Amino acid sequence: MATSESVFPDQSDFDYDYETLRTTGVILAVIMFVSGILIALSKKFTKCVKSSSNSSSSGTPIPKTEVPPPAV
Repeated sequence: MATSESVFPDQSDFDYDYETLRTTGVILAVIMFVSGILIALSKKFTKCVKSSSNSSSSGTPIPKTEVPPPAV
């Protein structure tokens, strides 16, 4: 039966580079945070632009559908 030392002989020499790990984590967090804000704002602005452009370009308002009341 193989021991853990024979399977992973250089495991004891492994050392994390915590500075690079922390820097990479902060960079990824900033990128995800900014992209989330941009996605949220782009959906908000495109919804406003689409609704105003649809009503002015077609001349007729978009009919709203009625949702039936929930069954109890």
